[in-house]
Amino acid sequence: MADINLRKARSIIRKTLEKGSEMELKPLSVVVLDAGGHVIAFEREDGASPGRFAIAQGKAYGAVMLGMAGKAQMARAEQQAYFMDAMNGLFGGQVVPVPGGLLVRDKKGAIIGAVGVTGDTSDNDAEAGLAGIAGAGLEGEA
Repeated sequence: MADINLRKARSIIRKTLEKGSEMELKPLSVVVLDAGGHVIAFEREDGASPGRFAIAQGKAYGAVMLGMAGKAQMARAEQQAYFMDAMNGLFGGQVVPVPGGLLVRDKKGAIIGAVGVTGDTSDNDAEAGLAGIAGAGLEGEA
């Protein structure tokens, strides 16, 4: 399985921030994780609160660890809160089950990592992140 390299991670972040600027979003923070949930790269725009790293990481971490993007996690949490509570317990409270946690897939559909975007509304975060992933030539799932 191919992973996201540092060059691709930086490209995803750059393209996500460009989309956020184009959409006139609040300052964003973006993290890119590999398929094992490890941080490859992170950036926080000027004016973004310092706690945004943990939020972005939690969005991405939940996506990659569960193989389920943020929108699906949120729906699952609404339908079966006990399941997401249990998953969050298993993962040390690191899962943030809301939009903005995006799966990254290669051209064959294999999960190769995840992106977490935070700073604006969760739906806007997801839109900017999807644009960043696409801009890096990869497939994103919100």
